[in-house]
Amino acid sequence: MRPTFGDYLKQLREAKGLTINDLAASAGISGSQISRIENGIRGVPKPVTLRKIAEATGVAYEELMDHAGYMQETKQSEEAIPAWATSKDKRDFRKMLEDDGELMFDGIPLDKEDRQRIKDVLTGLFWEAKQMNKRNKKPDDTEPKSGKQR
Repeated sequence: MRPTFGDYLKQLREAKGLTINDLAASAGISGSQISRIENGIRGVPKPVTLRKIAEATGVAYEELMDHAGYMQETKQSEEAIPAWATSKDKRDFRKMLEDDGELMFDGIPLDKEDRQRIKDVLTGLFWEAKQMNKRNKKPDDTEPKSGKQR
């Protein structure tokens, strides 16, 4: 059985040789908040708090997010391609996801986990837009248009 996040945090803190007050000071959060998390009084902390704890303990943010249960929430990828998608749709989708330019928010590069969340959202929006576009096409939209009037 996987330990609760509070149990995991306590084990992590103790393995790093930190007291509750040490961790609180390093992370910039209150000692009572850490105590409540470890004792199960407070649930899983928000991602922003997890980032502070990750920086204070030297543990990867993604690892804390995984232990907190956030990483299992949304895992959309190419397996989410709808059955109606054509080979051109799939090619367009792959091109969109493979464009791995550096993503930034407010001038700060996004980390791997944040980029993946954005890709997950874009995946859903891409397929929704494609499906809506297919529904809205009229049969005569596919005919080539000539400049001649009848």
